[in-house]
Amino acid sequence: MKQLVYIVVGFCMLFTGCDYLDQVPEGDIETEETIFEKKSQAEDWLQTCHVFLSEHLTSLVKEPSRVGTDEVVAGDYIRKFYLNKGNSSALWDGFFIADGLQMSQEPYGNVWKKEEFYAGIRYCNIFIERIKGTYNLEESDRMMWTAEVKALKAHYYFELMRRYGPVILVPENIAVNESSEMMRQPRAPIDSVVSAIVTLLDEAMEYLPPMDKKDVARQAFHSEESAATLKALTLFYAASPLFNGENTAYADFTNKHGELLFPPYDKDQIKKRWKRAAEAIDEALDICLRNGKSLVSGSVGYSTKLLQIMADIESSTQAKNFVNKEAIFMLHTNFNDGSTWSIWTLPFVSSNDMQYYNSNVQSGIAPSMKMVEMYYTEHGLPLDADVQWDYSSRYQLAKETSPEYRNVVSVNTNTVLGLHLRREPRFYAHIAADRCYWQRGTNITDDMIVKAYRGERYGTKAQTINESTPQNLTGYYMKKGTYSNTSNKNYNSVFKQEEGVIIMRLAELYLMKAEAWNEYLDAPDETHVYAPLNEVRRRAGILDVVTAWTNYSKTPDKVTTKAGMREIIRQEWNIEFAFEGRRFWNLRRWLTASDELNVPQYGWNILGQNARQFYNNFEGPVVVWNKRGFVAPRDYLFPIRAEEVLISGCRQNPGW
Repeated sequence: MKQLVYIVVGFCMLFTGCDYLDQVPEGDIETEETIFEKKSQAEDWLQTCHVFLSEHLTSLVKEPSRVGTDEVVAGDYIRKFYLNKGNSSALWDGFFIADGLQMSQEPYGNVWKKEEFYAGIRYCNIFIERIKGTYNLEESDRMMWTAEVKALKAHYYFELMRRYGPVILVPENIAVNESSEMMRQPRAPIDSVVSAIVTLLDEAMEYLPPMDKKDVARQAFHSEESAATLKALTLFYAASPLFNGENTAYADFTNKHGELLFPPYDKDQIKKRWKRAAEAIDEALDICLRNGKSLVSGSVGYSTKLLQIMADIESSTQAKNFVNKEAIFMLHTNFNDGSTWSIWTLPFVSSNDMQYYNSNVQSGIAPSMKMVEMYYTEHGLPLDADVQWDYSSRYQLAKETSPEYRNVVSVNTNTVLGLHLRREPRFYAHIAADRCYWQRGTNITDDMIVKAYRGERYGTKAQTINESTPQNLTGYYMKKGTYSNTSNKNYNSVFKQEEGVIIMRLAELYLMKAEAWNEYLDAPDETHVYAPLNEVRRRAGILDVVTAWTNYSKTPDKVTTKAGMREIIRQEWNIEFAFEGRRFWNLRRWLTASDELNVPQYGWNILGQNARQFYNNFEGPVVVWNKRGFVAPRDYLFPIRAEEVLISGCRQNPGW
């Protein structure tokens, strides 16, 4: 009957509805008091507190940030996949948001409701209150468990904040017999939300041990490193243009009591916000490094330096058996629910192709041309900035002669597009391009060369673009998120293995540090801006930022200015965290989403049967998806469901 209690509480209204705490137990129906009498049941409750967060943050389908920008392209087959399977409750929220179909009646990605994140907060509040009465729990465990749940509650607030901005704070649950007015709480100003998150995390950090000092079973709960990083992230977002007062569209936005929900524009205060964020990031970095966190590097057993760097890059985002020295916070997921990249990005091949065929692979999600061209040249520069890279001929066929690129691109042939040559290691580690290698198993052989023309192994077999068959619309495949040493045919062994989904990793802190200090300082410097950026670039196998821009760029002075470094850091974010969901949030907090997300998505003519047809007569990419929409300022914040606004009386976000 304990499970029944969990279900009942999970669907209780946050501010109205049931409160089984006031019910008289009948038969074997348990109450909160009896549940928290024993350690084992209290721990079950603690695990249930985490369910609402992990179900969303580990799911490609529910969590909109992974597919909700311009990083990936998919057609109607993907958008209708779950509907065609008879599951109308599972939809690709991110794709529909990117298509401009967000709405207030039934919002996509809606976590502001009674059975989602506010239910998680309610669970956390009950745990914090009741764990004091668990009689067979060591005091040290009581303090650590309480700290884990306080950090979790802060995490729910943070996720709500970056979606909705000002949210309703729930310091403790409201009793069912309170007045309706008491239950209809107002939204708190963004600074109050930030303060509540920081306070919870400061309290939690006093008792949270480092991740590697926790039992393996508890490593999916917050640790000292993750709490410090979440605090830094919160202050980092608060300092960003979406929240810091720069967005004048929110200048007069108030709650129902007339309080301003966003700070007024104040240049000096914005600078102070960036400094506070930068100092919190420094503290989080110190904690992480002190506790043994480091960027994944040092892969061995590869025939070239490039392959070794690519292996490091691949491993940086994977946590097989829940192990990754770069990971700061991970969550468990069951990969049988369709929430893994590999199901949707590995090539869909004919059942006659027994070397590659896998019935679980759906395919159909592909990297966009924008992302293909986002990655740097071999010197670590944008394609149009490198004086030694032939930007004007990038859509022509060319030849690679250097042995450094052996087993990465086809060498000594005229079949490779110029766009695919002399690129940085992250490009080759993340993107599988036509006539380049994609290792699919333990040995590198010629049959692992990607051949993407119509009728070829990686190409569509259909005569037309249609919604009845999985099709890769751009001609590129995503390597990131998949294991190159596991063949397509044998990939079920990975599907069935529970492993960690990395929510925060060390590279994020390095980029946060570079950005925050660059925004605070009058000009970039080595210690605060260049050095942390170079940590990420070094692992990526490219030159340090000053050397690259000074020696190889068309605008060598760009690296010396605040505005120039702002652009450079933002592109580094886009590359290092490609397909990890950061761009979705970054474009919003930078207030640049309306410029980026209202243009069609491009790729190659996947119906082409030879190079000239496939590459559009070498004239450049073609539009492959044009249903795009981002309305500013409305879409910078998610809408609260219209019915919830009516019930709770809280103010809706501007434009909705």
